[in-house]
Amino acid sequence: MGGISSLHLNMALNKLALIRYKTIDACLSNRFRKWTLEDLIEKVSDTLYEYEGISEGVSKRTIQLDIQTMRSERLYNAPIVVVDKKYYTYEDPKFRITESPLGAADLEKMNEVVGILRQLSGFSHFGEMREIIARLENDLNRNRTAGQSVVHMESNPMLKGLEWIDPLFKAILAKQTLRIDYQSFKSRQVREGIYYPYLLKEYRNRWFLMCKAKGHKTLLNLALDRIQGLETLRLEPFVEHPSVDFDHYFEDVIGVTKSENAKTVPVLLEFDAETVPYVLTKPLHASQQIMHAENGKTIVKIEVVPNFELEREILGFGAHIKVLGPRFLKSRIADSARGMVELYTA
Repeated sequence: MGGISSLHLNMALNKLALIRYKTIDACLSNRFRKWTLEDLIEKVSDTLYEYEGISEGVSKRTIQLDIQTMRSERLYNAPIVVVDKKYYTYEDPKFRITESPLGAADLEKMNEVVGILRQLSGFSHFGEMREIIARLENDLNRNRTAGQSVVHMESNPMLKGLEWIDPLFKAILAKQTLRIDYQSFKSRQVREGIYYPYLLKEYRNRWFLMCKAKGHKTLLNLALDRIQGLETLRLEPFVEHPSVDFDHYFEDVIGVTKSENAKTVPVLLEFDAETVPYVLTKPLHASQQIMHAENGKTIVKIEVVPNFELEREILGFGAHIKVLGPRFLKSRIADSARGMVELYTA
């Protein structure tokens, strides 16, 4: 285990360095302010305290070495210049370290990390990492050889809000109250609120925050792509939500929409012969059971909380599915189907 322990230490040190590099990059990318060395030291110190709880700050020597390292060809080859012998900035205003290609040192460290992850994936507790490892190995191979991808996974390069995952993840772990600026699809204005974050949930490449607003009892899910800004409120007490077991909260739903007091109902769905193999190899829900199969028709039952995502899933099968029950769900799907027909016959 010595190798893993030493790698753990190296990763911890590299993580702090990466936080410093990204903070310096964010500062130098901001062309609306002039940054002295003292300004950079203060900003990096604040960031390390916010994300890692490091209160002693950083030294002038550390930041100077970071700038030198960022300039090196072995890392980012960052075009950092000093203006008027005082202010640091990027000579190329479009430069960002996040958009620069990985250097040899980065690739070497990433290969070490992937090697350890590959070993851990053999243990049952880490089995779900196999997909992540495949993605990492594919990206590393492309950077090394400039070749084609051999693994294509579902992604959406236009997806917004991913930048909030890291600060939200840290806030949940640290049980910190947040001020979030949020604009729902129904609202014309951004609204500011105080929230207690509990869980990050991904569904179909979109991310959601399960939380509770200050002064309210019900759980909310906020789409990360609708968040406009957030801030940690260190002086605002965090309020737990002990009545919900988030490890099992979504076991009886498809998607992310659910109220705490919602009850599951048996949903009976009839599929035609063409669609049944797809549904059997990729069940709609873990509760799925085959109830009856005859004359090319198969009836399956799932026990779920009815919600918008369930309706959208059903409608996605088009004419290959028929809702047999419950009656209210059958009626809603029928109304949606009639509305679709009107669009094409008007």
